[in-house]
Amino acid sequence: MYPGHWAKIQGNKPALINSETGETITYQELDDRSNRLAQLMYSKGLRRGDHIALFMENDLRYFEIIWAALRSGLYFTPVNRFLTADEAAYIINDCEAQVLISSFLLKDTAQALLPLLERKNISLLMTDKPVGGYLSYEIEVAKFEAKPLSEQPLGAYMIYSSGSTGRPKGIMHHMMNKNVDEYPKKALLNFTELWHFDEHSIYLSSAPNYHSFPVLFTIQTHRLGGTVVMMPKFDAEKALKAIEQYKVTHSQWVPTMFHRVLKLPNENRLSYNLSSLKFAIHGAAPCPNHIKQAMIDWWGPILYEFYGASEGTGQTHITSEEWLKKPGSVGKAFIGVLHICDDDGNELPTGESGQVYFELPKLSFVYKGNKEKMKSAVHPFHDNWACVGDVGYLDEDGYLFLNDRSTFMIISGGVNIYPQEIEDALLKHPKVADVAVFGIPNEEFGEEVKAVVQLDNNKEASDAMAKELLEFCRKQIAHYKCPKSIDFMEQLPRLDTGKLYKKPLKDKYWEGHKSRVL
Repeated sequence: MYPGHWAKIQGNKPALINSETGETITYQELDDRSNRLAQLMYSKGLRRGDHIALFMENDLRYFEIIWAALRSGLYFTPVNRFLTADEAAYIINDCEAQVLISSFLLKDTAQALLPLLERKNISLLMTDKPVGGYLSYEIEVAKFEAKPLSEQPLGAYMIYSSGSTGRPKGIMHHMMNKNVDEYPKKALLNFTELWHFDEHSIYLSSAPNYHSFPVLFTIQTHRLGGTVVMMPKFDAEKALKAIEQYKVTHSQWVPTMFHRVLKLPNENRLSYNLSSLKFAIHGAAPCPNHIKQAMIDWWGPILYEFYGASEGTGQTHITSEEWLKKPGSVGKAFIGVLHICDDDGNELPTGESGQVYFELPKLSFVYKGNKEKMKSAVHPFHDNWACVGDVGYLDEDGYLFLNDRSTFMIISGGVNIYPQEIEDALLKHPKVADVAVFGIPNEEFGEEVKAVVQLDNNKEASDAMAKELLEFCRKQIAHYKCPKSIDFMEQLPRLDTGKLYKKPLKDKYWEGHKSRVL
């Protein structure tokens, strides 16, 4: 199923709604617009397996572009709208895009990247009002009829990692040898069986469109005939307002969003009618236990957590009821088979921490142009087992508990210390808004634990506050895990996807030292 199917059945139904402005695109409009753009790209010579890139803010047109690619057999790559010209040009060049679509809002960066593009015949389109080098998206698309291509091979997406360990890596999924209306039902099982998406679902997309999971959730909602309510930008209270206003049934979150809604004053937080919400789905980053418990206490057992990766290596899932019995777990395997292995690839017994591998019948992705990265992701003995660098363990019932990213692990005096546990402990302090923990040089032990804290009120940053936080931490976890020192920062570099960008923080402390790669 795809928008063309639903346009025939419920053409006037909203496929997309802007949560703030109320702007709406119906299924008929989504079908027509994506057909016109598909025709335009075909006229420019793009064929199955070719590539387009999107460099835009959260805009409803995002998804007519994506569906044009999906019904043309093309790869599409969303580019993080907050990247610099050099960073954006790297991705556009690396994915070998033949069409780049940007927006007037991002005109400064969009123009600055033009001299950096390697493909000189790339087609450049800009929405709203084109600037030098770009053609008008609206005028060019309007030249073509709103009819399907004679053949509509199913396209795919190619997401780039956020680049916290250097240049971002292109995650290229293998294209299915199918047409756009032949998407397999088994690929929708997590949406239909776990979260009960259907044509009656109203899904709140609260995260940036350039991230893999919001894109995937929106696409799958459209495949199933539901309505997507897109937030231009996440705001804690506006998210609650959108749930009430649009009678949202399904929503997607990351832990930092939960943290922000819980920080709202009670008179604001509790003033909205959220009774329509049946599924609050979260993932992308580990959720501290006290935050998740507070959300369940408030919303009831409607939190559903999944753990997976943009690579599509596998997926776990856990309901609220399960989590209350297994606090801290990210669930049991729903897609794939879990294996916990040591650094040499040997499987570890129950309860021991190691690299988290998923086993699938066959891996469905590659890292574009990066054989070394691919080699490091695939198990040394099994070419259908893959990991993305997470460390965890399985309990006796097969539930997965994550320790941290292996690349974030601190080794102090030969002892492995995982920052996530320390961050979770410090976040319990009522004055802490955000925290980053990582290793810094120590002449005797190799590394020592450093915490950089963002307070709710930056004016309270002081030596006395640092001492208070250290004592608070030592009451919760072993002293050897606690930070040796705490620094303060007005705003930590956290991406809209919830991922903490630790590299620039750590680099400052490792200048002049030989740092382990983060």
